[in-house]
Amino acid sequence: MKLKNLLTVDHVFNGIHADSKKNLFEVLSEKVAMIHPQINSLSIFEALIARERLGSTSIGHGVAIPHCRLESLNEPLGVLLILKKSIKFDTSEEEGVDIVFGLLVPTDATETHLKLLAEAAHFFEEASHRAALREAVHPQEIISLIDHHHG
Repeated sequence: MKLKNLLTVDHVFNGIHADSKKNLFEVLSEKVAMIHPQINSLSIFEALIARERLGSTSIGHGVAIPHCRLESLNEPLGVLLILKKSIKFDTSEEEGVDIVFGLLVPTDATETHLKLLAEAAHFFEEASHRAALREAVHPQEIISLIDHHHG
Protein backbone atom coordinates (compact mmCIF):
# COMPACT_ATOMS: atom_id res chain seq x y z
CA MET A 1 0.00 0.00 0.00
CA LYS A 2 1.27 3.44 -0.97
CA LEU A 3 0.41 6.90 0.31
CA LYS A 4 -1.15 7.84 -3.02
CA ASN A 5 -3.55 4.87 -2.72
CA LEU A 6 -4.91 6.21 0.57
CA LEU A 7 -5.91 9.64 -0.63
CA THR A 8 -8.71 10.53 -3.00
CA VAL A 9 -10.36 13.91 -3.48
CA ASP A 10 -12.92 12.87 -0.82
CA HIS A 11 -10.10 12.43 1.71
CA VAL A 12 -8.58 15.91 1.28
CA PHE A 13 -9.94 18.87 3.23
CA ASN A 14 -8.63 22.36 2.61
CA GLY A 15 -9.31 25.50 4.65
CA ILE A 16 -10.12 23.63 7.86
CA HIS A 17 -10.57 25.60 11.08
CA ALA A 18 -9.31 24.16 14.36
CA ASP A 19 -8.38 26.12 17.47
CA SER A 20 -6.48 23.44 19.42
CA LYS A 21 -4.98 19.99 19.03
CA LYS A 22 -8.01 18.45 20.77
CA ASN A 23 -10.36 20.31 18.42
CA LEU A 24 -8.24 19.23 15.44
CA PHE A 25 -8.55 15.57 16.49
CA GLU A 26 -12.33 16.04 16.80
CA VAL A 27 -12.50 17.50 13.29
CA LEU A 28 -10.25 14.78 11.87
CA SER A 29 -12.37 12.07 13.53
CA GLU A 30 -15.59 13.59 12.19
CA LYS A 31 -14.16 13.82 8.64
CA VAL A 32 -13.16 10.15 8.70
CA ALA A 33 -16.56 9.10 10.08
CA MET A 34 -18.27 11.19 7.39
CA ILE A 35 -16.40 9.31 4.65
CA HIS A 36 -16.60 5.92 6.40
CA PRO A 37 -19.85 5.88 8.43
CA GLN A 38 -19.14 2.38 9.72
CA ILE A 39 -16.35 3.87 11.88
CA ASN A 40 -17.42 5.67 15.04
CA SER A 41 -15.90 9.18 15.30
CA LEU A 42 -15.56 8.89 19.08
CA SER A 43 -13.51 5.69 18.80
CA ILE A 44 -11.21 7.43 16.28
CA PHE A 45 -10.86 10.48 18.54
CA GLU A 46 -10.08 8.35 21.61
CA ALA A 47 -7.50 6.29 19.68
CA LEU A 48 -5.79 9.44 18.35
CA ILE A 49 -5.66 10.98 21.84
CA ALA A 50 -4.30 7.75 23.36
CA ARG A 51 -1.56 7.58 20.71
CA GLU A 52 -0.69 11.26 21.15
CA ARG A 53 -0.17 10.71 24.90
CA LEU A 54 2.73 8.42 23.97
CA GLY A 55 4.46 11.32 22.22
CA SER A 56 3.75 14.12 19.81
CA THR A 57 3.02 13.15 16.22
CA SER A 58 4.27 16.50 14.96
CA ILE A 59 7.23 16.04 12.59
CA GLY A 60 8.20 19.72 12.33
CA HIS A 61 7.90 22.30 9.55
CA GLY A 62 4.22 22.79 10.39
CA VAL A 63 3.31 19.14 9.74
CA ALA A 64 1.73 16.53 12.01
CA ILE A 65 0.92 12.91 11.27
CA PRO A 66 -1.52 11.80 13.95
CA HIS A 67 -2.07 8.08 13.63
CA CYS A 68 -3.71 5.19 15.41
CA ARG A 69 -4.83 1.61 15.06
CA LEU A 70 -8.46 0.61 15.02
CA GLU A 71 -9.99 -2.85 15.29
CA SER A 72 -12.93 -1.76 13.13
CA LEU A 73 -10.71 -1.18 10.08
CA ASN A 74 -10.03 -3.74 7.35
CA GLU A 75 -7.51 -1.60 5.46
CA PRO A 76 -5.50 1.57 6.11
CA LEU A 77 -7.07 4.93 5.43
CA GLY A 78 -5.79 8.46 5.44
CA VAL A 79 -7.13 11.99 5.40
CA LEU A 80 -5.25 15.18 4.71
CA LEU A 81 -6.32 18.41 6.38
CA ILE A 82 -4.86 21.76 5.42
CA LEU A 83 -5.69 24.26 8.14
CA LYS A 84 -6.67 27.88 7.51
CA LYS A 85 -4.44 28.96 10.37
CA SER A 86 -1.74 27.01 12.17
CA ILE A 87 -2.39 25.79 15.71
CA LYS A 88 -0.10 25.10 18.62
CA PHE A 89 0.38 21.35 18.46
CA ASP A 90 3.32 20.63 20.70
CA THR A 91 4.51 22.80 23.56
CA SER A 92 8.16 22.32 22.58
CA GLU A 93 7.61 23.63 19.04
CA GLU A 94 8.26 27.17 17.93
CA GLU A 95 5.92 26.91 14.96
CA GLY A 96 2.35 25.71 14.81
CA VAL A 97 0.93 22.96 12.63
CA ASP A 98 -1.14 23.63 9.52
CA ILE A 99 -0.71 20.41 7.49
CA VAL A 100 -2.20 17.31 9.09
CA PHE A 101 -2.12 13.82 7.64
CA GLY A 102 -4.29 11.49 9.69
CA LEU A 103 -3.42 7.81 9.27
CA LEU A 104 -5.62 5.01 10.59
CA VAL A 105 -4.65 1.38 10.21
CA PRO A 106 -6.08 -1.99 11.25
CA THR A 107 -4.84 -3.20 14.62
CA ASP A 108 -2.68 -5.98 13.16
CA ALA A 109 -1.16 -4.01 10.25
CA THR A 110 2.16 -3.21 11.94
CA GLU A 111 4.44 -3.39 8.90
CA THR A 112 2.01 -1.45 6.68
CA HIS A 113 1.58 1.15 9.44
CA LEU A 114 5.34 1.74 9.70
CA LYS A 115 5.86 1.86 5.92
CA LEU A 116 3.04 4.37 5.43
CA LEU A 117 4.32 6.55 8.29
CA ALA A 118 7.82 6.53 6.78
CA GLU A 119 6.52 7.36 3.32
CA ALA A 120 4.36 10.21 4.64
CA ALA A 121 7.24 11.65 6.69
CA HIS A 122 9.50 11.49 3.63
CA PHE A 123 6.91 13.24 1.46
CA PHE A 124 6.30 16.04 3.98
CA GLU A 125 10.03 16.60 4.60
CA GLU A 126 10.26 18.23 1.15
CA ALA A 127 9.88 22.00 1.50
CA SER A 128 8.50 22.22 -2.05
CA HIS A 129 5.75 19.72 -1.20
CA ARG A 130 4.73 21.65 1.91
CA ALA A 131 4.68 24.92 -0.04
CA ALA A 132 2.58 23.41 -2.82
CA LEU A 133 0.10 21.96 -0.30
CA ARG A 134 -0.26 25.35 1.39
CA GLU A 135 -0.86 27.08 -1.95
CA ALA A 136 -3.30 24.51 -3.35
CA VAL A 137 -6.89 25.62 -3.68
CA HIS A 138 -8.63 22.43 -4.83
CA PRO A 139 -8.25 18.92 -3.41
CA GLN A 140 -7.46 17.64 -6.92
CA GLU A 141 -4.29 19.78 -6.98
CA ILE A 142 -3.17 18.08 -3.79
CA ILE A 143 -3.94 14.61 -5.15
CA SER A 144 -1.98 15.41 -8.33
CA LEU A 145 1.01 16.54 -6.29
CA ILE A 146 1.05 13.29 -4.31
CA ASP A 147 0.48 11.15 -7.43
CA HIS A 148 3.34 12.85 -9.31
CA HIS A 149 5.69 12.47 -6.37
CA HIS A 150 5.04 8.74 -6.20
CA GLY A 151 4.96 8.14 -9.93
